[in-house]
Amino acid sequence: MEGKAMKIAQVAPLYESVPPKMYGGTERVVSYLTEELVRQGHDVTLFASGDSVTSARLVAPCRQALRLNDGCLDPLAHHVLMLELLSQVADNFDMIHFHCDYIHFPLSRRRRLPHVSTLHGRLDSPDLVSLYREFVEMPVISISDSQRTPVPWLNWQGTVYHGLPLDLYKFQGQAGTYLAFLGRICADKGIVEAIEIAKKAGIPLRISAKVDRGDREYFKGVVEPLLGHPLIQFVGEISESEKNEFLGSAIALLTPINWPEPFGMVMIEAMACGTPVVAFRRGSVPEVIDEGRSGFIVSSVDEAVAAIKKGRLVSRMSCRESFERRFTACRMARDYLKNYERLLESNNTITAMDPVGTSGPEESAPWTMTSSA
Repeated sequence: MEGKAMKIAQVAPLYESVPPKMYGGTERVVSYLTEELVRQGHDVTLFASGDSVTSARLVAPCRQALRLNDGCLDPLAHHVLMLELLSQVADNFDMIHFHCDYIHFPLSRRRRLPHVSTLHGRLDSPDLVSLYREFVEMPVISISDSQRTPVPWLNWQGTVYHGLPLDLYKFQGQAGTYLAFLGRICADKGIVEAIEIAKKAGIPLRISAKVDRGDREYFKGVVEPLLGHPLIQFVGEISESEKNEFLGSAIALLTPINWPEPFGMVMIEAMACGTPVVAFRRGSVPEVIDEGRSGFIVSSVDEAVAAIKKGRLVSRMSCRESFERRFTACRMARDYLKNYERLLESNNTITAMDPVGTSGPEESAPWTMTSSA
């Protein structure tokens, strides 16, 4: 199989399009991986929402990404439909790569599916333990070594760090006059700490962030009262095309996270622009940041303030070099292909129990798209 073109299915969550119009880390990674695999000559089918844009073959169980569809009352229904559409054509693929957590586990157990799942989220929820114990044979890939900590006994096949297209962000050698915060408004992301860091450092902070429905109360009650300070500017959610200027013009990116974040795409986006990262020592941060070369790892607000002053000594070119060496889409695709090939060579697939039908999808189904977008 090594060196040969493969038929690969990429199965994405349906909450955002691939790539997402605005915020959406998992779907963005799926897009970068899919496009790079196509570029390398592989035959890729993407299972995603109908407003996705891809050079792969697109199969869409819903016309629009579910987060942006006010008429969607039951997201699970669309994901179950996606699994059925996949099941009908599963035998066409050399490898099926799932990015939608564990929803496919019962199906994968009962079919001879050559598959692997990248687990994109946090794994420290007690609710997951019994489920993963039951499906302990499922081959899975982590996005950082630290992500595995709560469940080291899973059938881990490897760790594959996220990657970005080499030319997605342009290097900016001259920093601007502000600190940047980019992500989502919630306590986990450390927005309050970022504001405190900026105020103590006496440097303007620009906040570009999404406010989910579930976080609106936190935003109104905790964050909004802090936005009146003259150093703090709330920009709101920005598009992918606006990120390069926003990140590239910053002195540094602040990521004072309060949770064991499995990866954190924004850190490598900043590096690609040449912008150093100042982040709290939690989750994957020590794996992603090259201390003193692409940023600084700290444990408190005061340490972050001190690091910002040192950050002016970090070469912006060294940040870009760290990105090019470790976090490109080409490297990510290469690592995934190695995992695909090893799984196929070792026949590390699930033993079939009671196979389900494999009849093809009806061509008249209005929600199914089989041509490239």
